Amino acid sequence: MSYISGNTELIKIAESVASEKGISVDSVIDALEQAVKVAARKKYGAEYDINAKIDRKTGQFRIYRRLEVVEKVEDSLTQISLEQVKKSTGDKTVASIGDHVTQDLPPIDLRRLVASVVKQVIFQKVKIAEKEKQFDQFSGKEGTIVSGIVKKVSPRGVLLDVNGVEAFLDKSGIISHETLKQNDRVRACISEVIRKDHGVQIYLSRTSNEFMEKLFTQEVPEIYDGIIKIKSISREPGARAKIAVQSVESNLDPVGACVGVRGSRVQVVINELKGEKIDIIEWSDDPATFVVNALTPATVLKVVIDEESNRIETVVSQKDYSIAIGRRGQNARLASKLTGWKIDILTEEEESRIRKEEAEKTYELFTKHLKLDDLSARVLIAEGVSEVEEIIMAGSENLATIEGFDIKKAEELTANAEKFSKSKTYIKLKWEKLELADELLNVKNITPTIAFNLKQNNIVKIDDLADLSRDEFKDIISQDIIDDDKKIDELIMSARDIAFNK
Repeated sequence: MSYISGNTELIKIAESVASEKGISVDSVIDALEQAVKVAARKKYGAEYDINAKIDRKTGQFRIYRRLEVVEKVEDSLTQISLEQVKKSTGDKTVASIGDHVTQDLPPIDLRRLVASVVKQVIFQKVKIAEKEKQFDQFSGKEGTIVSGIVKKVSPRGVLLDVNGVEAFLDKSGIISHETLKQNDRVRACISEVIRKDHGVQIYLSRTSNEFMEKLFTQEVPEIYDGIIKIKSISREPGARAKIAVQSVESNLDPVGACVGVRGSRVQVVINELKGEKIDIIEWSDDPATFVVNALTPATVLKVVIDEESNRIETVVSQKDYSIAIGRRGQNARLASKLTGWKIDILTEEEESRIRKEEAEKTYELFTKHLKLDDLSARVLIAEGVSEVEEIIMAGSENLATIEGFDIKKAEELTANAEKFSKSKTYIKLKWEKLELADELLNVKNITPTIAFNLKQNNIVKIDDLADLSRDEFKDIISQDIIDDDKKIDELIMSARDIAFNK
């Protein structure tokens, strides 16, 4: 490339390059200024503090060096005395010690001396500008579906060309049984965009939940318009998936809309995902209903919710048991991920046996620890009471209405229940039910209520508790449960002592 100094032709060249590369004219002129600066330093010496400036309108460029104003010159290449400045300008107030002044240098013929340098610097600047353009093009587009052509296939994954930019589809982002070949056109979801020295790196995925969500958004207008919402997705890519949907309008069937006439809409998604089987279910804010829906195609006969352990027990017939579990536990596993609940699946026979065992444990608890007689314990169990907390919450007046109980017996039972609820035996029983680490039993000031709230926030080990600050603890445990800062500090320090001495 060549251009003429001091002429509008320079600006025209800059505009031409900018148009061709799709970058700003200022970026090209900045590159030209850098090129002139490099050329001038090459001609006049690198020791000088040389700069160059190009007029954006005329194309004329100025080459000058900067000199520091000093009282006594020690380096004539970078310094000038105040006296010299005053003599050359005839102005005694033009500068002070420590200021910088400029001196113009003779122009240089860029065509003859530094054409290669100019080309190199411009090329570098343009390349940087193109990288910035690529980053801006994809930045913030995570979760967007793009289409690319396979350029290279390796054991690590697949390199694609997406609109002139390289993108990488990692091995983990490829559906297990699909085979991609060079020049294949592939659709995938942008999972990450990273700025790197050599440019922008785009990572793609075909196995993410976001990819499936975007595919349904493209195929189902009601989802695109926000009339139907995708609430949750669980996948085992290439094999099976479950997607929970909810309709904003009560008269619209969300499942039917997503399936489409004769399965036309869902089939498009299935084909893109290489035959992945998809169960579309209706979302519900009622956990029992949601879990029943999630276990489709099995029919659930009964549901028992245990909020303390975030577990739901479901009962199915013997013939539906294998369907509910699924091949290698797949159906139950996907349903659990979809709903966020741990799901136990039992046959009617198993449920009957477990209920009998639980009743025996409850009977032993009532007779041994709450000092109830045989008949009273069985009456209480028949009334559906199985927890110590239920007795305390019911109160003596309500208990006295149960057949075989009078106010005296009810008050005695309530007092025994309250006393037992503060014992280490009771706490240990609750620990086992909550599946918490035994080490937490020895933490000072801890109670089952505190432990339950900790577990709800996934704090189930002594190290998890020891890592909390007082403020973090108070964000998890409400003041209704514990509001004494001293007791909270004692609890956390006790956990840290146990964790440190493990």
